[in-house]
Amino acid sequence: MTGIVIIGAGHAAGQAAASLRQAKFEGPITIIGDEAHVPYQRPPLSKQYLAGTQLADKVYLRAEKFYADKDIQLMLDTRATQIDPSTKTINLDNGETIAYEKLLISTGSRPRKLSIEGSDLSGIHYLRTMDDVDGIRADVKPGANLVIVGGGYIGLEVAAVGIELGMNVHVLEMEERILQRVTTPEMSAYYHKLHTDRGVHIHTQTGVTGFSGNGSVEKVLCGDESFDADIVIVGIGIIPNIEIAEEAGIHCDNGIVVDDHCRTSDPDIYAAGDCTNHPNPLMNKRLRLESVPNAMDQARVSTANMLGDDKVYAAIPWFWSDQYDLKLQMVGFSADGDSQVLRGDMDTHQFAIFYLKDGKVVAADAVNSPKEFMLCKQLVGKPADPAKLADPETDLKSLLA
Repeated sequence: MTGIVIIGAGHAAGQAAASLRQAKFEGPITIIGDEAHVPYQRPPLSKQYLAGTQLADKVYLRAEKFYADKDIQLMLDTRATQIDPSTKTINLDNGETIAYEKLLISTGSRPRKLSIEGSDLSGIHYLRTMDDVDGIRADVKPGANLVIVGGGYIGLEVAAVGIELGMNVHVLEMEERILQRVTTPEMSAYYHKLHTDRGVHIHTQTGVTGFSGNGSVEKVLCGDESFDADIVIVGIGIIPNIEIAEEAGIHCDNGIVVDDHCRTSDPDIYAAGDCTNHPNPLMNKRLRLESVPNAMDQARVSTANMLGDDKVYAAIPWFWSDQYDLKLQMVGFSADGDSQVLRGDMDTHQFAIFYLKDGKVVAADAVNSPKEFMLCKQLVGKPADPAKLADPETDLKSLLA
C-alpha cells in the first residue's frame, strides 16, 4: 500500500508526520532523512546545545519512541537521490525504490561554503547539524581563539556562547555593520555594543581572503591583516536544497515554488520549510523564509491539504534569537517600514521598536519584551498612533480595538 512520503527529517518533517496522525490518517508514513538523527530542533544548536547545557534528547522534536508508537517509518542515514513523478517513485542511495501517493519535500537548506585558500584545513567548521556542533564542541576550550566569519544571527549567537565558555572571540563581517542584511542601523548598533561590552572583538568591512596552518587552521587571513585562530566557524548564509525537485521537473525559482496550499507544480507533491518559495497574501509578495514557525505552519497546511482539506497558508513571519540573557523576538520585516517608534529604553535591555508604513504597523523588534511582541503580532496591518506606541503607560491592547 502506498502512502505519504516525506523527504527531509527536520522541523517540517517531524510536524507533518505528527499532523497526519493527529488528523486520523491511517496509511503508511515514511520519513527519509540523510542524517542519523530523528527530527530535531535547529535553534538550540547555536545556543544551548553548543554550550553543553542541553543534551541531544532535549533537542529532538519528539522521542524516537513516538514514531514507533504512531507507526511512522524512519529511514534515517538515507538520502533520496531521485523523484520520478510519472511513476510516483523515489530512488534512494541504498538502491531501494519506494512509491508514494502524496509526497512532501522538506529538504531544508545547507550552509553556504567558502572556497578560498586553506578552506579545507581542519578546525574550520560550519554550523547546521547536530553532528556539526559535536565536531565544534570537540575543539572548544577556555582561552582558545575563536574566529567567526559572518556577523549574522548565527554568528552572534555563537559569539555569545564562546564568551560564556571563556574563549577569545573575534567576529569578521564584510559589510559596514553586523546584521546589515536583516535589521536596521539602530539594532545593528545595539547588538554591536552588546557584544563588545561582553568582550567580543567585532571587525566590520573585513573580508576573509584565506586561512593558513599546518594541517589545521592557525590564522584567518584578511588581506594585509590576520587573526590567530584555534577554531573557525563560518556563517555566511544558506542555500536551499532544491536540486532533487529541479531534477524532477518541479518548478523552482529561489526555492521550490509552491502555491498558497503549499502545493508544487505537481499536484501530488507538496513542499514545506526553508526550501520553499511561497506566496504570502498578507504581505502581497512571495517569500523564501529561514524560519522554524514557517516550517511548522507549512507542514500543518500541506498535510491538511494532502488529506482533502482546503487550507491556505497565510501568516506574518516571525523569528527569534537568544544571545546571552537576552531574547530578541521579531515579527515582520523592519525594512518594510518608513518610520519607527521606540517603546522603552535600549540601555535597560528591555524595549521594543515598532516599524510603520503609511501609519500602519508592519513589523517590530522586541528585546526581553514578550508582551509587546505578542501584541505586535496582532497589530501588524493595523493603524496605530505613534505616541501611544511609544508610551509605556499605554496598554497596547487598546490599539487593537
